[in-house]
Amino acid sequence: MSFLIIAVPAGMATRCALSEYLDGVPFLALVDDDQHSALLLTRMLLAHGSPDVQWLGGAMDGRLALARILSDPAADWPGLLIVDLKAHSNASLEFVSSIQALARQKGVPVVVMAPPLDRQGREALHEAGASGVFFRHADRDAYRREAAGIVSFWARNQRLDAVGM
Repeated sequence: MSFLIIAVPAGMATRCALSEYLDGVPFLALVDDDQHSALLLTRMLLAHGSPDVQWLGGAMDGRLALARILSDPAADWPGLLIVDLKAHSNASLEFVSSIQALARQKGVPVVVMAPPLDRQGREALHEAGASGVFFRHADRDAYRREAAGIVSFWARNQRLDAVGM
């Protein structure tokens, strides 16, 4: 998370999220059904230069929050939606399928963090609407590389209006 030091009337400084004070600050949205996992991924993304990461909760809360954000033309929209749901189910596939029309209409790319999948599993996620599939590894270094890959994917796929063009 980016922070900004501002002067308050009493002459003291306070720390606050940069995105609370500036319009148009890019952020990534994260739908993850495990709060601890969401925190770990957020820390990894930020360590690799990600903009702010907003955790939207699990599938149900995430779907509602995403619909609310993307239906508000005055709101800042995420530059990327990361979906990381139950590893041993089709939750990520079902979630991506359910939101893909809205995400595509609003120009928000969707990536999925999943356990290592075969080609058929990756293709199913792509067909459901995922722009990218990244693997959730138990090995810390491999997990870091995947987080760096997500940040790189976001940087390469920004909307032109998000970068001032």
